[in-house]
Amino acid sequence: MGILTNLILDYWLYGVTIAFGYILAILLYDTKNDKNRAGVAKNDETDERYAFPDSTSDAKDKEEADGGLNLENADTRVDHEAGKEHIPFTIERLSKAEMTRRSQEFYQEMNKRRSVRFFSDEPFPQEVMDNIIRTGGTSPSGAHTQPWTYVVVKSPEIKKEIREIIEEEEEVNYRRRMGDKWVQDLACIGTDWNKPYLEIAPYLVIVLKQSYGIAPDGSRLVHYYNEISTSISVGLVLAAIQEAGLVTLTSTPLNAGPRLRKLLNRPINEKVMLLLPVGYPAPDATVPALKRKPLEEFMTAI
Repeated sequence: MGILTNLILDYWLYGVTIAFGYILAILLYDTKNDKNRAGVAKNDETDERYAFPDSTSDAKDKEEADGGLNLENADTRVDHEAGKEHIPFTIERLSKAEMTRRSQEFYQEMNKRRSVRFFSDEPFPQEVMDNIIRTGGTSPSGAHTQPWTYVVVKSPEIKKEIREIIEEEEEVNYRRRMGDKWVQDLACIGTDWNKPYLEIAPYLVIVLKQSYGIAPDGSRLVHYYNEISTSISVGLVLAAIQEAGLVTLTSTPLNAGPRLRKLLNRPINEKVMLLLPVGYPAPDATVPALKRKPLEEFMTAI
């Protein structure tokens, strides 16, 4: 007993120090994890609030790197069940003359397309709007993940709220965030933070990219190249709008994305990319007298 007592008396301070250090390490580890979790929650809440057009892929978010992947997440996986079966595929073979005629007519129709900021409130059938969005759904996508969501709004009350959100953010953008050069570059187009067309156009289409999918069991599904895929889909939508005899405007609701997402009750994996007012042009509508580049300036044949 004497030896044990002497050991305790001689080394008790070392034992207390080690125990205290162990407890402190545990507390610091838990605090760091709490901060990380809070940071994730904060990022989920703020989304792309201060993302500018050159950073709409949310480069700060690891999830968006490499085409919207976050392969470090253990629960991230690909839906391998989709598209296993292959089926025969054929197309209608056209004569060279018919190919030329169709391609020329399609080009001529698309060349009439202009970005319009003056809309009529005249309605058009919902079926037309459905077919336009359905056309967007035919787009190719990375691994056929189809990472897009189209929210079609025709409620006057919701359109009013959308306008209020966007105009509030746009005034700050024009006055502070965008800088003089950006504002000057837009001067020839005649646009500012006032967006009356958001209430006038019979439909507003909010385009969201799905940064990742959510499986029935709650795990994440990888959405490869979600922004590029959604952009291609929008291109088809723009062509369908023109083909239907309607007009639109590709509006980027800068810094309004998180508030729009919440207003529309969309999940956190969806990020607002574009807003498209769709309708007929106003009888007195005007557009800037812009010219498009000739083919030789943007195509090289090798």
